[in-house]
Amino acid sequence: MSTLLSVQNLRVSFPTHRGRVEVVKGISFTLGRERLGIVGESGSGKSMTGRAILKLIRKPGLVTADRLDFDGVDILAQSERQMRAIRGARISMVMQDPKFSLNPVMTVGEQIAEALVTHEKLPRRAVNERILAMLEAVRIDDPQRVAGLYPQEVSGGMGQRVMIAMMLIPEPELLIADEPTSALDVSVQAQVLDIIDDLVTRKGMGLILISHDLNLVSRYCDRILVMNAGTVVEECAAGELDKAQHPYTRGLLAAMPVIDETRDELPVLDRTQWAGT
Repeated sequence: MSTLLSVQNLRVSFPTHRGRVEVVKGISFTLGRERLGIVGESGSGKSMTGRAILKLIRKPGLVTADRLDFDGVDILAQSERQMRAIRGARISMVMQDPKFSLNPVMTVGEQIAEALVTHEKLPRRAVNERILAMLEAVRIDDPQRVAGLYPQEVSGGMGQRVMIAMMLIPEPELLIADEPTSALDVSVQAQVLDIIDDLVTRKGMGLILISHDLNLVSRYCDRILVMNAGTVVEECAAGELDKAQHPYTRGLLAAMPVIDETRDELPVLDRTQWAGT
């Protein structure tokens, strides 16, 4: 499998009154046209890793890396103008609670069109055809009607699907999905993730799925990186998550409830046993 993304010694830091504090501490990984999950607790550095790949961390934040290469392009060497040609067109990112990223004064169709024509010049008829086809691809009934609605006129689940349509219509090579279903109920979560999985698989894209839900990531990904306090503590095949060895990963797995739960209390992570590992 050819390498699409190569990350070596990635670090993200911010200034504080006590000096700079690193929130991502020298992580390294590669990604092909596959599905990679990044899991960990809130504050582990997952989202900062995704934003750093797209060069979305602004000053006074500082991003450094020995290598941050996307398909032969040195991301850190790109100007902001050059990055605008990469964001959306070649790498797209679905943010947490994506419905709230939609513009309330533009229709759904106008916003999807903007995501397309920013990177590709097409006649209006072709743009409209692509919009309707993309809305159908994310399983929205009556796409013609929905294209004319405003974001506040659609449900939360439909808003997520609209945002996914916006991110995928330019046909990027890599999709970074940062907790894309965190604001949805469980049944709609599964539908949205099935859509992402289907589109990524059919188009041969790379996917980075950022989540705190180990079961979800093990279902939809090929490989998993487990992050804690800005570092990668373990990497494993998604199908072998139950065989993870690191105490932190074992602690996360043990803390998850199961349907036939018999424990009176869920265990709390004993951080002393893996501190500094």
